[in-house]
Amino acid sequence: MLEAIDLECERGGRALFRGLCFELAAGELLRLAGPNGSGKTSLLRVLCGLLAPVAGEVRWKDEPIRALREDYARELVYVGHAPAVKDDLTAAENLEIACRLAGNPASRAEALAALDLMGLARHDVPVRKLSQGQRRRAALARLALSGAAPLWLLDEPFAALDSAASEVLERLIARHAGAGGAVVYTTHHEVGLAASLVIEL
Repeated sequence: MLEAIDLECERGGRALFRGLCFELAAGELLRLAGPNGSGKTSLLRVLCGLLAPVAGEVRWKDEPIRALREDYARELVYVGHAPAVKDDLTAAENLEIACRLAGNPASRAEALAALDLMGLARHDVPVRKLSQGQRRRAALARLALSGAAPLWLLDEPFAALDSAASEVLERLIARHAGAGGAVVYTTHHEVGLAASLVIEL
């Protein structure tokens, strides 16, 4: 499904990685490991097409992602390190808008069910009034509605989550892989996921 061929990335004139290659098949999990600043987030941004590599190529189903453009974007869900939520909107409103922009509109009932699944009961208050962990749950609730997107790219998805929310997220990721999806994720936490492949940066 997803293939990296001789990827090279630099930041501030320093090489983060060179000659990076891997293949990720349907149903597989790839964990990106390494200390802060090692290039994990940069690699995720390269994989989702937000950052161009200095050298090399990313392919999706044997086609270069730079040629696929919007077609590739519709096939993936990217959840970055910072929760991409609007402070003045409620969690439910944020989730509905995110799904609509991704071409996967969700009803209010579906949005509320996804937020409930993530353990976020405060649906009707502006996100700015939520704790960091609650904001993270609000962003990750999108995964409960994104099973149709075969590729998930998740940057530190377990950060700021308590054990209950972490277990829900683990189940969502495992279910997605079990249904033939592929997941690339970074984490500094010990989680109950058996990665098919680990890349240390």
